[in-house]
Amino acid sequence: MAAPLLLQDLYIYPVKSLGGIRVTQAEVTPRGLRHDRRWLLVDAQNQFMTQRQTPDMALLRVAPAYNGFLLTHAQRPDLLPLYVPFEATPERTLFVTIWDDMVFAWRGTRAADEWVSEALGRPCKLVYMSDMVRRDVEPEHNPEGQLVSFADGYPFLLIGQSALDELNGRLAEPVPMDRFRPNLVFSGGAPFEEDTWAEFQVGDVPFRAVRACGRCVLTTIDQQSAEKNAAGEPLRTLATYRTQGSKVMFGQNVTGRGRGLLRVGYALQVSSLK
Repeated sequence: MAAPLLLQDLYIYPVKSLGGIRVTQAEVTPRGLRHDRRWLLVDAQNQFMTQRQTPDMALLRVAPAYNGFLLTHAQRPDLLPLYVPFEATPERTLFVTIWDDMVFAWRGTRAADEWVSEALGRPCKLVYMSDMVRRDVEPEHNPEGQLVSFADGYPFLLIGQSALDELNGRLAEPVPMDRFRPNLVFSGGAPFEEDTWAEFQVGDVPFRAVRACGRCVLTTIDQQSAEKNAAGEPLRTLATYRTQGSKVMFGQNVTGRGRGLLRVGYALQVSSLK
């Protein structure tokens, strides 16, 4: 008898492209899990920053704190932890660019800007997306008018543990799930079974699997050391059997159709297939 599909792990990433926080429960909001990717680092030109161009961002650790989180640098004990609230105040605003979108954002504190600039060795700013900002999911895959935070394009990323296990069976050195930065990880089911799903729910919260997620060089960056794999793994191996068109696919981009609470251990039920 097949193992039941269960929500195994939940992750939020308060600052896009920095370390994540594993949580036991999370609130589903119109633009993703609450507190997920609502903060963003931008450069001196107000362009978004990620590990694709700045691998050292992997060294900035995120830990939960009361009504916010702490930023620390894994290799800079001289930098005292920086406390950041989950939500900013609208004292200073600016327009920032993320992919093809330009949206306004609230500035963090000057102390936060100074801290992240020192930590990364270049001028940058920490900015926040308020609930007043409208950033839409890709229009060609968004009949319901879903919103997204500072995530790349979709409010949720879903990956099956069996998909990672199958990949690691092909690699000389296995990689952890943090290379792929999911929000929802489920156990049970066959490798890449999620590719076939259309509608599903976790507990009583409904979701829609929109399309497979194309992966990039970020998957080759060790999240502990910020070093890139010289052989391009695991992207190189994934490309041998997970290439569609010009993209290497791993995980499903997902939208939600409501609010609710998710807890680790909740059952996952598939209601329709693609």
